[in-house]
Amino acid sequence: MIHLHNLCKTYTLNGRHKVVADNINATFPSGMSIALLGRNGAGKSSLLRMISGAMLPTSGKILSTGTISWPVGFAGSFNGELTGEQNCRFVARVYGVDTDELLYFVEDFAELGDHFRLPLRSYSSGMRSRLAFGLSMAVPFDTYLVDEVSAVGDAAFRAKSNRVFKERMANAGAIVVAHSMGMLRTNCEAGAVLENGKLSFYPDLEEAIEVHMTNMQRTMTG
Repeated sequence: MIHLHNLCKTYTLNGRHKVVADNINATFPSGMSIALLGRNGAGKSSLLRMISGAMLPTSGKILSTGTISWPVGFAGSFNGELTGEQNCRFVARVYGVDTDELLYFVEDFAELGDHFRLPLRSYSSGMRSRLAFGLSMAVPFDTYLVDEVSAVGDAAFRAKSNRVFKERMANAGAIVVAHSMGMLRTNCEAGAVLENGKLSFYPDLEEAIEVHMTNMQRTMTG
C-alpha cells in the first residue's frame, strides 16, 4: 500500500510557479498494477520520483508498506567512472541481495558483452538503459515504479523486457507511466489520472483511460 497524504509539489523557475501536486490524498493498493495517466508535463515522472524517495515533496507525506523500487530504467544514479559490473555490485550491497546472483542476471539480461566490465562513460544511452532495466528487475520489490520502460532497446529486447516484467508482476504491484495504451492495457488493471495537480484513482482501467483521453481532447480543442 502506498498512501499520499496532503501531498504538494511546486516548482519555481524565474519567479514562475508550476504546481504538479496540489494537496493530493490517494491510496495505491498493494499488489495491483496501476497505470499513471496524464498529459505531458502533468508531473507523472515527478510523482514517481517522490514515491521512490528520490525527490522530496514541497509538503505532505508518502506512507507505504513493503519495498518500493527506484523508477525502473532510471540510470541517473550510476557512477560513470565505474564499470557496469561495479555499479551493480554497489546496488547489490545497498539492497542486501546476493551479489553473484544479481551480477549473473544483469549481465545475461542486458546483453552488453565486454562493455559490462568497462566504465559507464563509454556506454551509449541505449546501453545505459539496458543495464538500468536489468538491474531494476534483478532486485525484488513489492512495488515497481515504471517510467516508459517499453521504449528500451530493439523489438526483441522490448519483448524480453515485457516478459520479465510480467514475471515480476506475478508477485508484486506496479505504478506504470507509458504513452502506449496497448502496453498499459496489457500490464495494468487499474488507473490513476493526474490533471492540474489533482490525482483521481479508478479501479477500472478503461474508465481511467476514458477520462485521460477526454482531458487530452479538451486540450486539443480548447
